[in-house]
Amino acid sequence: MKSTTDEIRQRFDAEVERFSNLETGQSATVDAPLALAMVAETAATITPNATDLLDVGCGAGNYSLKLLQHLPGLNVKLIDLSQNMLDRAVQRVGAATTGSVSTLQGDIRAIQISAQSVDIILAAAVLHHLRTDEEWRNVFRQLFDALRPGGSIWIFDLIEHSLPEVQRIQWRMYGDFLSRLKDNAYRDQVFAYIEREDTPKPLMFQLDLLREVGFRQVEVLHKHSCFAAFGAVK
Repeated sequence: MKSTTDEIRQRFDAEVERFSNLETGQSATVDAPLALAMVAETAATITPNATDLLDVGCGAGNYSLKLLQHLPGLNVKLIDLSQNMLDRAVQRVGAATTGSVSTLQGDIRAIQISAQSVDIILAAAVLHHLRTDEEWRNVFRQLFDALRPGGSIWIFDLIEHSLPEVQRIQWRMYGDFLSRLKDNAYRDQVFAYIEREDTPKPLMFQLDLLREVGFRQVEVLHKHSCFAAFGAVK
C-alpha cells in the first residue's frame, strides 16, 4: 500500500531544515543544483514579462528563490501539503521579492486554481505523488488552464522508464549515486520511501500529456538517470 497524503505531509513537516538549502536541499536527487539553475533561467528567459508565479509543492521555496534571482518582482503563490514548509517558504520568498506572497495548504489534486491567473508554474519533485492516469491528466489540465496565454510550466522530477531493462539499469545507477553520496543504508532508506510514497511516470508519458492538454511547445532541459527537467509553453 502506498502512503496516504497525510503520511507524506507528516514526513515533510519534519524535514524543513533539510529542504531549506539551495545547494543541498535535494541531495538525494541527481543533478539537483544543475536542474534548479536550468529551470530558473529557462523560465525567466521564456516568460520574461511574467508577473505571477505558482510554485506547486514548493517545499521550503528553493525553486521560487532561484527564479526570483532572475525576476525579482514576481507575485508568488505557494502550494504545499506541509504547513511547516509553507511557513519557511513564506519567510524566505517574502524576503526575496518586492511582489506579494500567498499560500495554499493542500493537495494539488484538491485545490482549485483560478483560470489564467499565473504566468509561470514551477513543479519540482511533487508530481510523482500522483497516482492514476486520470489524476495525472486532471492535474496537467488544471495547470494548463491556470496559465495565461504565453505562460510556461517547468517541472523537475523523478521519472520511470517504459522498458523494464532500461528501468533496471537506471535504478542501479541511481542506487550507486546514493551509496556514493552517503552509504548503502542511505540508499536503502531512499528506495524504501520512494516505494511507499511515489508513483512516477515516464518522461515521454508526461511530454505527451503536456501536448494532449493543450501546450503548444514542449521542451526537455535535462535528463540524468531517473530524473528529468522539462517544460512547456501555452
